[in-house]
Amino acid sequence: MTMDYDKCLSRLQRLCSKAEYCRSQMYTKALRDLEGDADAAKRVVDSLVADRYVDDARYASAFAREKASIQGWGPVKIRFQLRSKGISDADIASGMSEIEEPKAARKLESVLAAKYRTLQGDPQCKLKLLKFALSRGYEYQEVSSILDLIIKNNH
Repeated sequence: MTMDYDKCLSRLQRLCSKAEYCRSQMYTKALRDLEGDADAAKRVVDSLVADRYVDDARYASAFAREKASIQGWGPVKIRFQLRSKGISDADIASGMSEIEEPKAARKLESVLAAKYRTLQGDPQCKLKLLKFALSRGYEYQEVSSILDLIIKNNH
């Protein structure tokens, strides 16, 4: 059954009023609802943007804050994920500025300390911790200094 333009727009407005979404996510949802009608899906997304239901800059800020503070992601991974969602570099930069550096460093330290406790006694502990932190999207220099501190404090 094909959903018409107004029903699709209304459904997506309700979704956007509950959570942040970016343009590409809304376009995908609209395209699915409208059974591949790309022109109608584009009009739905344009309407959502015009009515400020969707704002990529606002989405990037919320995404960066959440991933950095709650899930402990680093800036590399956050940038990569935002770019994969079609967010512009300017909006990504704006969103990344929302991350509080000292708080992010403390989060990295707590995540690494927790992981260190699970790897104690492992001869490849430092290598595994380094790989773990890099996979979380942190820069080598930042990880290395914190890692040395954690290992030094626990020996």
